[in-house]
Amino acid sequence: MSICVYPWLKNGGKMTITIQKIGPTEIEAESFRIIEEELGPHDFDPATFKVVQRVIHATGDFSFAENMRFHPQGIRRAIEAIQAGKDILTDVNMVAAGVSKAMLAQFGGTVRCLVADEEVARLAKEQGKTRSEIAIERGIGHAGIVAIGNAPTALLKAMDCLAGMPPEQRPVVIGVPVGFVNAAESKGLLAEKEYPFITSLGRKGGSPVAAAIVNALIRLAV
Repeated sequence: MSICVYPWLKNGGKMTITIQKIGPTEIEAESFRIIEEELGPHDFDPATFKVVQRVIHATGDFSFAENMRFHPQGIRRAIEAIQAGKDILTDVNMVAAGVSKAMLAQFGGTVRCLVADEEVARLAKEQGKTRSEIAIERGIGHAGIVAIGNAPTALLKAMDCLAGMPPEQRPVVIGVPVGFVNAAESKGLLAEKEYPFITSLGRKGGSPVAAAIVNALIRLAV
C-alpha cells in the first residue's frame, strides 16, 4: 500500500487530499483494521465484535457500537440456524439483495422475501396492512432467521407471530428497521424479549444494517 497526495483548491484556498493506493483484495481488511483502531478498547466478545465491526463497515457509523443490543443466545442460535440450512426471511428485497447468498448456499439455506408476491399485495390491500407485514406473517413459519431492516410493521408482526410459536420453532429475529414512526419503539420492544434477537436502539438502522448483520453471522458460521 502506498500514499498519493493531491493538491485541491476550494474557495480560493488550498488543501491536500491523501489517497491510499491499495489493491482491491486488501480494501476490506484495511477497512476492518481502521475500524478496530478507531473504535479502541471495548468489551465485545470476538463474535459480537465481528457483527458490530461489519455494521460499522456498512454504514461508516461508529454509534452502532453503542446502540446495538444482543440477546445472550442471539449469535449462537443464528449460527446454528445457518449451519442447519434454514432459510433467512427478509422484510424487503433490499435486505435480501445484500446477503451473501453463495456463502449461505454451502449450508443449503436460501434467502426469501415475499413482499413482491401478488397474493401478499392482495391481502395487504384487503386487510389494510403493509406488504412487509403480510410477507412476514406468511413466511415466518419456515425461517431460521428473520431479518428486518426497513418496516417497523414487519418487526411488530414478527413479534406477534413468535408469541404464539413453541420456543423450539422460533427463528432468531434481527430487527433493525430505520425511521421515525415506530422504528425506535419496535426495537425497544424487541430488546426486552426473552427469545434470541439482535437489534439496534433508536431510529438508526436500515436494509444495509440488516444485511451486514446476516453476512457477519454467515461468515461466523463458515
